Amino acid sequence: MKYSYVLAAGLMMMACNNSGPKEDNNMVRLITLAPGHFHAALVQKSMYPELDSVVKVFAPEGPELKAHLSLIEQYNTRPENPTHWKEEVYTGTDFLQKMTAEPKGAVVVLAGNNQQKTAYISAAVDAGMNVLADKPMVISEEGFKKLEQIFPAAAGKKVLVYDIMTERSEITNVLQKELLHQPSVFGELEKGTADKPAVEIESIHHFYKSVSGKTLQRPSWFFDPSQQGDAIVDVNTHLVDLAQWICFDTAIIDYHQDVQISKGEKWRTPLSLSQFSAITGEKTFPAFLQGFVKQDTILDVPANGTIYYSLKGVHIRATALWNYEAPAGGGDSHYAIMRGTKANLVINQGKEENWKPELYIEPLQKDTAYAQNLQAVIQQLAAKYPGISLENKGNRWKVVIPDNLKTGHEAHFAEVMQRYLQFLKEGKVPEWEVKNMLAKYYITTAGLAVAKEK
Repeated sequence: MKYSYVLAAGLMMMACNNSGPKEDNNMVRLITLAPGHFHAALVQKSMYPELDSVVKVFAPEGPELKAHLSLIEQYNTRPENPTHWKEEVYTGTDFLQKMTAEPKGAVVVLAGNNQQKTAYISAAVDAGMNVLADKPMVISEEGFKKLEQIFPAAAGKKVLVYDIMTERSEITNVLQKELLHQPSVFGELEKGTADKPAVEIESIHHFYKSVSGKTLQRPSWFFDPSQQGDAIVDVNTHLVDLAQWICFDTAIIDYHQDVQISKGEKWRTPLSLSQFSAITGEKTFPAFLQGFVKQDTILDVPANGTIYYSLKGVHIRATALWNYEAPAGGGDSHYAIMRGTKANLVINQGKEENWKPELYIEPLQKDTAYAQNLQAVIQQLAAKYPGISLENKGNRWKVVIPDNLKTGHEAHFAEVMQRYLQFLKEGKVPEWEVKNMLAKYYITTAGLAVAKEK
C-alpha cells in the first residue's frame, strides 16, 4: 500500500505543546480526490470548526499532487493565522477504489482534470459521500446526461452535491444583484434582443498568473479541451451562474422550458512554445496537443467562447476570454451590464478602475427624484453592507465600497465552504440550487454543442 503522511512543522509544534486540534467523531471529514487545480487547495486556505483537521488525499503520484501539498504546507507554515491540516496521502493506482471504500458521509473535494470529474462525482455519490466540486461538473452534452442522474442518486443516498461558485461572494456582484431588485433604482429587467441582450457578462483570464504569492504552474492538459473543457463550458460556468443568480435570485429555472439557446461562437488564443514552457515547465508540446499546434512553435488554444441564449425570456450574452498575461498592474477582469427600465448596472474592471472591479449606476433619466431614491436605497443597503456610499461621476454614479468588503478571490473559497457546511447541517441543498445547477450546465454544454469556430 502506498500511504504517506504529511505533517507540517507548525502542527508538530502544536502537538508538542498539547494544544493541537482534538479529534471529534462528529466533525465533518474531508477527502481530496485527484487534485489537479489549485482551487482544491484554496478550499483549505482557512480552518473551519466543523471540519476535522485530518484530510485524506487519494491521487496518482506526480507534479499536480506535489503542487497541491506544497500549497497546503504553505498555509500551515505561514506566519499569520497558519492552518493546521494533516494530509494523509494514498497514491496507489487504485486510488479511486480506495477512496470509495472510506466510511460514508465524508465530503469529497474535486478540482482538477475535468475529463473524469463527472465519473468521480458519480463514484463518490454511489459510495455514500458528499461532493463539493470545482466548476465545471461537466464539459459535454454526454456528461450533462450523467449529471441529470447524479442528483436523484444523491437524494436517494441522502448526500449533497454542490459546485464552487466563488463569484457570488464578490462584493460588486453582490451589490449589482441587490440593486437590480430595487424597482425605484433599476425599474424592471429589460428583455433585450439577440443583437442587444439585456444582460452582457464577460470574463478575461490569464494563463500566466500568481496564486498565493507564487507563480502558478499549470499542467499541460489544461490546454486540451477534452481534458479541461472548452471555454464555453469552463469559465462560462461562473458567468451563466451569475446571470441566473443576479437576475432571478432563488427562483427555480427549468431548463426544459425557461432556456433557449440562440448560438455559440468560439475562437483561439495563440501561445508560443516559450510561453507554454513558462506556464507548464514543459520544453515541448505533448502529443495530445499536436492537433492544436501550427508552424511547430505555436499552440492555438481553444480558449475563448460566447453563448447567446435567453432565460425566462431575457436575452443574455456570456463570454469567456483567455490571454497569456495580464497588463502591467492588472489581473483577471470582469465586465457585466444589466439593463433596466430606469438604469443600467455596470461592473467595469479596466485601467480606469486601476484593474479593480467597480460598480456603476447609469440612470436613463437623470433627475432629482431619481437621485433621492438612489441615495435612500444605498442608505438602506448600508445597514447590511456597512460603509458603502455613492460618488457622483457626472452621467453615472459609482458605488463606493470600503476595503473590508473587498475580500478577494482566494478568500471567496472559504465563504463557499461555509455555505456548503450550512447545507450539511440542514441536510439538503435548496431545491432552487439543484434545479439551477442543472439549468446552468445545460446552457454551457448545449451552447458548446452549437458553437461555431470564428
